[in-house]
Amino acid sequence: MNVELRYLRALVAVVDSQTFTDAAIALGTSQAAVSRSVAALERALGLRILQRTTRQVTPTAAGERIIEHARSVLDQVALLERAAQDQGGELRVSYAWSALGRRTVALQRKWEEIHPGVRLIWVQSNAPTGGLANGSVDVAIVRRHLNDHRFASTHIGTEARYGALAKADPLARRRFLRLADFAGRTIAVDHRTGTTTEDLWSDAARPASVRLVQGVDEWLTLISTGQAIGMSSEATAAQNPRPGIAYRPVRDAPPISVFLASWKDDPSVLVADFTRLAQEAFIPGHPAL
Repeated sequence: MNVELRYLRALVAVVDSQTFTDAAIALGTSQAAVSRSVAALERALGLRILQRTTRQVTPTAAGERIIEHARSVLDQVALLERAAQDQGGELRVSYAWSALGRRTVALQRKWEEIHPGVRLIWVQSNAPTGGLANGSVDVAIVRRHLNDHRFASTHIGTEARYGALAKADPLARRRFLRLADFAGRTIAVDHRTGTTTEDLWSDAARPASVRLVQGVDEWLTLISTGQAIGMSSEATAAQNPRPGIAYRPVRDAPPISVFLASWKDDPSVLVADFTRLAQEAFIPGHPAL
């Protein structure tokens, strides 16, 4: 029996994402590659793990047990990789749309002062856990709760919400926006990693329609071409300037909470130091940054 780690990663990604397409996006590969890996695992084990229909993917009874064991194996491999990285002189930090916006460069410089021999590596990830589950990063910057008992989340600060519009849009002439300005418009939303949901608006003032996107690049393209407007964090506005796009603060929108997530049962001095610096970065006028 030949069971490879990539088979297990593909299986868990499909279960977590609910579709082979989303699993491929999370793993940074093709849908065909994910399908081949799951099929190869089923052949190696000699049993059906997933039931596939045109609408959904569900585990079989035997598959439920296999998935539980697969998660356990991947968790242990991730911890093994983390231990090796701690000795390898680097700390890998993931983010989905933006790191810490205007605070990122100052934090990087402070890190280099405190840990000159440890590289701080920024990794963009659209995976549900920001790459923590597969061991590709040590800590993840997240702007939504991770409902996963394996990871601990630390609140480091809040960010204002900004509207994103094509520069030709009449709303771009304003210095700021309000939630009511989105009523009757098409809004681009990423339910997977974005920070905007339709729940921000009351029933009477909701956007007219929603365009679902996968990641910040697709979001920016829709907005710059005038097909939709958007809302995201101040960090997105700072780190993703684009020709043809105007960012405006949304005065009455609730702030976005920013968290750092890491493995709960594997404390790291480097992660603790990064967390402290990130929290300090959100303190107005803090002398450290």
